[in-house]
Amino acid sequence: MSSPDHASPDTAYDRPNIVFVVSDDHAAHAISAYDDTLLETPGIDRIANEGMRFDATYCTNALCAPSRASILTGTYSHVNGVRGLSTHIDASQPTFVSMLREAGYQTWLAGKWHLGHGGIHDPQGFDYWEILEDQGEYWNPELISPQGRRTIPGYTTTVLTDLAIEQITDRDQSRPFCLLLHHKAPHRSWDPDTKHADLFADREMPEPATLFDDHAGHSEAARNATMRISRDLNERDLKAPYPPELDETDRTHWAYQHYIKDYLRCVTSIDENVGRLLDVLDAEGLRDNTIVVYTSDQGFFLGDHGWYDKRFMYDESVRMPMLVRYPREIPAGSSTDAMALNIDFAQTFLDYAGLEALPRMQGRSLRPVLREERPADWRTSFYYRYWEHDEPGHHVPAHYGVRTERYKLVYYYGDGLGLPGTSDRITPPEWELFDLERDPAELRSVHDDPAYADVRQELEVELARLQKEFGDEPWVGAST
Repeated sequence: MSSPDHASPDTAYDRPNIVFVVSDDHAAHAISAYDDTLLETPGIDRIANEGMRFDATYCTNALCAPSRASILTGTYSHVNGVRGLSTHIDASQPTFVSMLREAGYQTWLAGKWHLGHGGIHDPQGFDYWEILEDQGEYWNPELISPQGRRTIPGYTTTVLTDLAIEQITDRDQSRPFCLLLHHKAPHRSWDPDTKHADLFADREMPEPATLFDDHAGHSEAARNATMRISRDLNERDLKAPYPPELDETDRTHWAYQHYIKDYLRCVTSIDENVGRLLDVLDAEGLRDNTIVVYTSDQGFFLGDHGWYDKRFMYDESVRMPMLVRYPREIPAGSSTDAMALNIDFAQTFLDYAGLEALPRMQGRSLRPVLREERPADWRTSFYYRYWEHDEPGHHVPAHYGVRTERYKLVYYYGDGLGLPGTSDRITPPEWELFDLERDPAELRSVHDDPAYADVRQELEVELARLQKEFGDEPWVGAST
């Protein structure tokens, strides 16, 4: 290898750099590479156009902190210990970041951490980290680092991107780097940058087909959920009170337009800053030897089923966007329907760095899929579990389930099972089964339909198999 003083940044080492951009609550259907109905996202789309778009990526627990813990550790919530929002991560457990650092990578984190509790914030394995306090603010973010706290004026999405760019331009060019840029946006309460404040003002945004879903074909858990567009958004979210003269239908139309426009304005800022980050990588000569990943910690309901938020096992909630660029290995403009999970990121990054994954890691490297060489034994189903239970303001009961390429089976056991502070179950135990080929919008459960008796039995067997494979225990009774 040539000395760092004489080697170009792109050829000074064989191991690729990693730039991992994670937004918060960014639904795939708010990226034009997936669906151009709502807005154009040319910055994010560049990654898809120059790399691969994943069409079937899912989280294993659709909640911010648990998903982030699974991404870092490559393990399910019951293994890494982060099952809900109030659970503090055991920072002594290994992550792909700590392993990369031990192998000589420069490791940096800017943005949302959200794995601290009770004022504890201790990201491990990073040479540099500066994080938001919990969710952080959209403007003038206060950032925490080993040196203390500082407030940086400006719009948070841009500020965090500035910090990431600073690390890249000031890097040690003799060593590869791993950068985690974790945005707050577009998390609630959806405060846009001032330059985007009037974006979409003269446009009526298209409404999702299920905006007025009455949940007649769903469980009681869905009917009781506190996340209705027409009822549960507050004045802070909407930047205005609900007009009192509106009936229920008009109230839904009105609230949806206010909500979705601010949400998309926040996405627009992310998109512009992703484009800016890609420009810097290109200018620094890092394009060919840098893996760039754009994803979110989970999906989000954009008025789908009449909801905002996530948590449920419905596809809008569990499906994550995932776009990957690495010109040395990934065909430009490619796509895949191979089923990927958030527990796969850790093993994928380690694979590219030439490192062995730990036995405790439960995902698989996506590298062969990215080369369009899907293994014959690639997964065709995945296991999901949401543990939070009666988290104030949402009331989504704990549940687990299995999704295959065609079907989805969900069991709402309605009990927190060990999470501190959980109350008695808020709904009776109940099941849902969806035929995703005939009912892709998941509007009518066929669990009690005799015609699906064999399917139901097969899915129950698959659910039990996956629970055994991943070492999770099925619900057996009320927690004590």
